[in-house]
Amino acid sequence: MPAEKAGCIFCRIASGEIPCHTVYEDAEFLGFLDIRPHNPGHVLLIPKRHYRWVDDVPPQEYFTAAQRVSRALKKALGAFSVTYLTLGFEVEHAHLHLIPRFEGDGHGGFIDWKNVKSLPDAEMKRIAGLVLKAARD
Repeated sequence: MPAEKAGCIFCRIASGEIPCHTVYEDAEFLGFLDIRPHNPGHVLLIPKRHYRWVDDVPPQEYFTAAQRVSRALKKALGAFSVTYLTLGFEVEHAHLHLIPRFEGDGHGGFIDWKNVKSLPDAEMKRIAGLVLKAARD
């Protein structure tokens, strides 16, 4: 696998070329807030190396990172659970959607893809800070 794929937006985010609201980072993975969140704290967790599909990524390390982010979302934001989704067609770089769930969040039993929240940048920064701190604790 190449470390980076030319033109891949997630590779550009992982390299620091494009800024993001980081909530988790280790040697292999980066978690950042989705700019079109389905709930406050909606995270995209990506491998820093370019993999096309989630099932190409070494699973143990990936899901260990996802578990850390999930626990941080619950602790920092009071989510009662976190929904994991893998789609993979909107960006051709492996990524997990980690969407914190809250009572009355407008999604019901399944994530409603039309239910996108609009959060000001200051709120995104605040949320990122809370989750990043919880992920480090």
